[in-house]
Amino acid sequence: MLSLPLSPFPPSSHSRSPLARPAPGLTRNLLLGPLIALLLALVAGIAPARAQETRAQETRAQDGSGTLLLRFEGGAPVEAPRLKADAAITVSGPTARATITQVFRNTTAEWVEGTYLFPLPEDAAVDTMKLVVGDRVIVAEIREREAARRVYEAAKAEGKAAALTEQQRPNLFTNAVANIGPGETVLVQLEYQQPVRPTAGIYALRLPTVAAPRYSPGPSAVTSVVEGPSAADPVPDRQKIAAPVLDPARHAPVNPLTLTIDLKAGFPLGQMRSATHAIRVEELSGSERRITLADGATAADRDFELTWTAAPGETPSVGLFRERVAGGEAVLAVVTPPEAASPAAPVPRDVVFVIDNSGSMGGASMRQAKASLLIGLDRLRSGDRFNVIRFDHSFDTLFPDLVPADETHLDRAKRFVAGLEASGGTEMLAPLRAALRDATPEETGRLRQIVFLTDGAIGNEAQIFSAIAAERGRSRLFMVGIGSAPNGYLMSHAAELGQGSFTQIGTPDQVTERMRALLVKLESPAVTDLTATFSEPSVDATPTRLPDLYRGEPLILPARMRAVRGTLTLTGRIGGTPWQAVLSLNTAEAGTGIGKLWARAKIAEAETARLTGRLSPDASDAAILRLALDHGLTTRLTSLVAVDATPRRPEGARLVSTDLPLNLPAGWDFASVFGEGEAQPLPAPPRQRRAATPATQFAAAQPVALPQTATDFEIRAWLGGVLLALGLCLSLRRRRVAA
Repeated sequence: MLSLPLSPFPPSSHSRSPLARPAPGLTRNLLLGPLIALLLALVAGIAPARAQETRAQETRAQDGSGTLLLRFEGGAPVEAPRLKADAAITVSGPTARATITQVFRNTTAEWVEGTYLFPLPEDAAVDTMKLVVGDRVIVAEIREREAARRVYEAAKAEGKAAALTEQQRPNLFTNAVANIGPGETVLVQLEYQQPVRPTAGIYALRLPTVAAPRYSPGPSAVTSVVEGPSAADPVPDRQKIAAPVLDPARHAPVNPLTLTIDLKAGFPLGQMRSATHAIRVEELSGSERRITLADGATAADRDFELTWTAAPGETPSVGLFRERVAGGEAVLAVVTPPEAASPAAPVPRDVVFVIDNSGSMGGASMRQAKASLLIGLDRLRSGDRFNVIRFDHSFDTLFPDLVPADETHLDRAKRFVAGLEASGGTEMLAPLRAALRDATPEETGRLRQIVFLTDGAIGNEAQIFSAIAAERGRSRLFMVGIGSAPNGYLMSHAAELGQGSFTQIGTPDQVTERMRALLVKLESPAVTDLTATFSEPSVDATPTRLPDLYRGEPLILPARMRAVRGTLTLTGRIGGTPWQAVLSLNTAEAGTGIGKLWARAKIAEAETARLTGRLSPDASDAAILRLALDHGLTTRLTSLVAVDATPRRPEGARLVSTDLPLNLPAGWDFASVFGEGEAQPLPAPPRQRRAATPATQFAAAQPVALPQTATDFEIRAWLGGVLLALGLCLSLRRRRVAA
C-alpha cells in the first residue's frame, strides 16, 4: 500500500523564515495527497468486486457448472440459490408412481425464500409432499388453497421452515420454500400417480422437465375501451405462471435432473427407446427393465419420453385392474377395440390446417411444424377440400374458403407454408374460432377435421377450451404438439373437447413417423357411439360421455364401485358396423393407484362440465373440493403445505425472496421469444392484414436484488474521508502560522 507523508511541508521548508509566504501552488498540493488517498480507497474497494466477478465468470466458463450470479447496484455479485432434481418412477402395468425430489441449496450469506415453477404430466394426481431440513422430515397436509397460503405465510413470518406446493395449471406447479439458512440444503419431495396410455401397441411415459415461457394476452382492444380498467383479464394469474428464463447464449444450463425408471410391464417386453434422451437399459427379467440416463444427469430443458412395446404376439387387447379403497373398490379398464374387418370406402374430408408461427416456435420447432404440415398436404386425396391458417399475434387465412385439393391449390399452399417465419406473440383464440367456423354445418357425407400445430405456449387455456366447447359443431380437432416442451394440458384437453386426438412431435426424427400415424387416424373410421354399461348398480365411472376412438387408441375407463364383480359391456360402431365387448370384472388383476386415477379423472370431468355449462361454477368447485380433500390431491382449489414446528431464522434477520431461473426449452430461439436483450413482444410484420396490440408476453431472466456482502468498500471510503479532513486541517493551520 502506498503511504503518503502527513506533514504538508517538504524537508527543505524548515530552513525558511516562519513569516515567509507559502509557495503559490502549495494549497493545491496539500489537497492532492488526501484526494489521491480517497481515490485509492475507492479503487481498492471496487477492485475486489470486479476481480470476484471475473474469477466467477472464468470458473463458470471452465467447468460449465451453470453458476448464476445475482448482480446488484454497487455491490459484488452473489451466486444464486441452486436447484437440482431427481425423478424415481415405478411403472406397474397401466399406472406409474413417481417421486420427484427437488434439492434447494442456499449459496448466499442470507436467509432465503426460494420459489420455483415446474411442470408435471397433465394427468398427474399429486398427493404427497415432504420437506426435509437436516434430519427433520415434515409431511405436508392437504388444505384449501387460501388456508394453505395463510399457514405458509404465517410460518414464514415466524422464521419457521415451510414449503407450499400450489397447482397453477393441471401440468404447472409452484414450490415455495421459506427460511433456508445460509449455506443450507433442503429437500422437497413430491409424489404423484399417473396412467400409462398405449397407442397402436406402443406404450409411452412422458416426464416434463421445464416450464416453457407462456404468452399471456391481455383483454382485447374493444373490451378495454368498453369496460375500461375493469375489463376481465383472460390470464388473471399471469404472474404465477411466469419465471425468469436464462439466455442459453449467456448462461450454461441450470437445474440438472437425474432419472431412474423401474418398468414392470406385466407382459414380455419388445422394443424400448427414448427419442429425447440417451438412456441405459438394464434387463431384470422378460417383463422388467431399469432405465437410467446414459449421462447420469441432464439439463432440465426438454420433456423426457420413453416408449416400449410388447414382444411379438404378446400385446394385450384388454386390461382390467382393481384396488381396494376406502368405502369400496376402484377398477380400471383398458380396452383396445379391433380394427374394421375390411377397410371402409374413403370418405371425402374438409381439412383445415392451423400452424403457429409465433416467436416461441422459432428454430427447430418451426422447422418441425412446417415439415409436418407439408406431410399433411401430401396426404390429401382427390375429393378432399382444405385451407391453411397461420397465426402469431395476428392471423392469415390462405384461401377465402375451402378449396379443392388439386395441384394448383396445393402448390400455392406449400409455397405459403415454406415462407413462414417465427415471430410475435401467440394469439390463439381468433385463428381457432376461424378454423371452427363452418359454412355448411348441416352438410353430411363429409368429415370436417382441424389439424392444429403448435407448442401451446399460452396462459389463457380457459378461453380456448370455452371456444371449443361452444363452437365445435361437427368438426373434430386434432392437436399436434410441436417442440421439446409443449403444453400437454392444452393439447390433450383441447383434443378431448374437440373429440379428436393429441399427437406430440418432440424431435425432428419423429415428424414423418408420427404425422403419418396421425393422418392414418384421420383417414380411418372411428369407433363411434361408445357406451359402457355395468351389470352392478351404483357404479361411478368417468367419463360419463365416452369419446370417439381412432385406430389403435384404447379406451381408458376408471370406475368406483362397492365391490368389483359382474360385467362391463362396451358397445359402439366401427365404420358403421356394430361392435360389442363383454368383460368379466372378476378377472381384474391387483393394481396400485387406481383410486387416485379415478379421483383425478373425476376432477377433470368436473372442470370440463364447468367450461361447457353442464355444471355451474359453484357446483363444479364443490365437487372438485370434495374429491381433492377426500383423496388428498393438489388442485386449483387445494394445496399441500408443510411447516416445521420450531422457528429457526434469528429474530431481526432479513429474509430475501428469489425466483429460481429456468432454462430455455431446447430448440427455442431466445431472441425470437424475448427480442434482442429484452422481454417485449415483437411488432407485427407488415405482411399481416389483421393486427392486435399484444400484451405482456414472456418473462426473461431478471436480476434479483440481494444485500451487499463480502467487501470492505465502506472501510476504505471512510479512511479516504479521514485523510482528506486531516489534510484540510493541516493546510488551514499552516496558513494561520504563515499569516
